[in-house]
Amino acid sequence: MGSKKKEIALQVNISTQELWEEMLSSKGLTVVDVYQAWCGPCKPVASLFQKLRIEVGLDLLHFALAEADCLDVLEKYRGKCEPTFLFYAGGELVAVVRGANAPLLQKTILDQLEAEKKVLAEGRERKVIKDESLSDEDECFPRDKDVGEDEDVVSPQEACTLAIIKPDAVGHGKTEEIIMKIQEAGFDILINEARTMTEAEMRLFYQRKAGEEAFEKLVHHMCSGPSHLLILTRTKGGEDVITAWRNLMGPCDPNVARREQPESLRALYGTEVPFNAVHGSRDREDASRELALLFPSVKFSHGDLEASQGTETQGAAGPMEVLVPEDMD
Repeated sequence: MGSKKKEIALQVNISTQELWEEMLSSKGLTVVDVYQAWCGPCKPVASLFQKLRIEVGLDLLHFALAEADCLDVLEKYRGKCEPTFLFYAGGELVAVVRGANAPLLQKTILDQLEAEKKVLAEGRERKVIKDESLSDEDECFPRDKDVGEDEDVVSPQEACTLAIIKPDAVGHGKTEEIIMKIQEAGFDILINEARTMTEAEMRLFYQRKAGEEAFEKLVHHMCSGPSHLLILTRTKGGEDVITAWRNLMGPCDPNVARREQPESLRALYGTEVPFNAVHGSRDREDASRELALLFPSVKFSHGDLEASQGTETQGAAGPMEVLVPEDMD
């Protein structure tokens, strides 16, 4: 019987100076999650790294973990409250991201990987930085540059929203089908986390519905089994991510969805309210609140939801009248 192929670890653990030197000699781009012993590595970004590894491959993109207290070279990063991600190429520091800001991490990884490919293929000069600032700002400053120059500040340009594949759809084994349809519709899934919600979380999450008759049924359902919590972004198409996601979900009531939007997710996978397969944030304000509640360790800058403001300004005759019903969502 043939032996099973050994699975390659997503992130290599760097615990000695020798391993650090080996990392610096790696070809391509290495993203190092520098963490503190008391809080551990940043788990919310693991699915993002896995996604990028599948899309980009292993030849030039590597991920690593390093505990700040274990390596003298990381001494200045000890005792920091938020995760720090160091980007190395050719043995040099080329970027820094502070905080578990998934859109910013994805953008920085793709930008730095593209830059390193040009260095290797065309002999271009590698842009090296010196991390002189250890504040809570997500900024990195290249050598011999003025701090105020815009080109030295990396800021996310993608809008995000929350999507939940509810326990009824997960229990019926429809998770992968729904995820495939989400991706086919042009969404990028930055984070995909399977989790069984607590009653306290769901009472707070749906607090605006607390006075409604079906509130208890909704809370009970959302705590009845595992859900998949997704952070979605969308880089193509004319619609902002919140409107596009609500269009893909369809009307809240699956029976209405089957009549009006038969190809929507709720029409295909829902049965009745609240067993309607998926949840989506109503608007920009809701997206900010829900993401902060369910992903407290992920940092979202103001720009992450900036492009979603169009959902708040549509008139009563617009599509939001159908897509944001007042009943259970």
